[in-house]
Amino acid sequence: MNRNQKQGRVQAISLHVVCNWDINEIVRLYRAGGWWSEEMDPRSIPDLIRGSHRFVVAVDEITGSAVGMGRTISDGISDAYIQDVVVLKEYRRCYIGLQIIQLLTQLCVEDKISWIGLISEPGTLPFYKKIGFQPMEKYVPMIYRKMESDALSQ
Repeated sequence: MNRNQKQGRVQAISLHVVCNWDINEIVRLYRAGGWWSEEMDPRSIPDLIRGSHRFVVAVDEITGSAVGMGRTISDGISDAYIQDVVVLKEYRRCYIGLQIIQLLTQLCVEDKISWIGLISEPGTLPFYKKIGFQPMEKYVPMIYRKMESDALSQ
C-alpha cells in the first residue's frame, strides 16, 4: 500500500495485478483516458484483461474504487509494451501512474523480458526519461489504417 498526499489528505492506494475486475470501473478508466467510444462493447473487458501479459489496477483503499490502471502486452518471452496507463484526474500528481509503470516494468524484468517499450503522449518525454525510458532513435511508431491503405491500392 502506498500513501499519497493530495489536497491536504492522505490517500491509501494499493496496486493489484488482476485477471478480472469490475467492468464498469475499467470502462470508467478508459473513458478518463479518452480511449473509450460508445460503439465499444463493455463485455470485451474481461477478455482484454485476461489477454494482457499483466493488468494492474490502482485502488483507493478508503473508497474501494479503481482510480488507475495499466497493462502490458507480451508473449511473455521477448518484447513487452506498456499501454493504457491512466489515473483519474482527481488522483493525478500523486505518483500513482509512476507506481503502475514501475510495477509493470518490474514484472516484465522478473519474467526476463528485456525489451520493454511504450508510446508516450506529447509532453511526457521528461517524465519517462526520469524513470529509465529513452526515445527509440531511427524508429517511427506506426498505426495500421486499413481504409486509408485500401484507397492507395485502388
